[in-house]
Amino acid sequence: MTATQLPSLAVRLAESEADLRAAQALRYEVFVAELGGDGAGVDHVARHETDAWDGVADHLLLTDDARDGAVVGVYRLLRDDQAHAAGGFYGDAEYDLAPLRASGRRLLELGRSCLHRDYRGGSGMMVMWQALADYVTRHGSEILFGVASFHGTDPAALAHPLSNLHHRHLAPPELRVRSRAFQPMDLLPADETDRHRAVLETPALIKGYLRLGGVVGEGAFIDHAFNTVDVCLIMDTARLSARARGIYARPAT
Repeated sequence: MTATQLPSLAVRLAESEADLRAAQALRYEVFVAELGGDGAGVDHVARHETDAWDGVADHLLLTDDARDGAVVGVYRLLRDDQAHAAGGFYGDAEYDLAPLRASGRRLLELGRSCLHRDYRGGSGMMVMWQALADYVTRHGSEILFGVASFHGTDPAALAHPLSNLHHRHLAPPELRVRSRAFQPMDLLPADETDRHRAVLETPALIKGYLRLGGVVGEGAFIDHAFNTVDVCLIMDTARLSARARGIYARPAT
């Protein structure tokens, strides 16, 4: 039985400065040490990755009692009321979120999602999604969205997965946010896009959202500081797939 299948996993919201620092430390290990990201909020001495939204958002932590409660997974959750207090969402810098705001529905931005390398490919993310479902129910969130990333900054190298997202998973017009530094995703015609290759080259987190009924905004955004090509994923809880309903219909605890 792998570490990610052990019953020692638990999920809770960050409750202290120490919890927040543990989340920021894991983010540093994944986004900076592993993937080569950088930016104004990166503290290489303390090995923390931070930004202006950390102080107002909620942080969902996956911990492992077998490692003395170490934080091994993180999800940052930013509700619309919290974003208002912070002057906007993180995603505002990359996408025009006007269609989501115009919907008049309760928004929840999902961000900074990562797992320790030892917990990928197992049940860790599903455990976090189930806790996220409880959070969504508790706060009445109706539209979930957030920036998700491909490693690297060369869109041509991602032509198949980006084209597949555009041709098969584009958000409906009423929810179709648009990249502010527009990078077309339809780099290949639909009939020249290798779907099998596209799926293989799409990060697991993005594939997970798509399986739950997620869609993407129009255009990608190249984040040179973080060494990524970003897409904006959107999930309308009213249009969730049957699999997602099984998660998000859970009663709040």
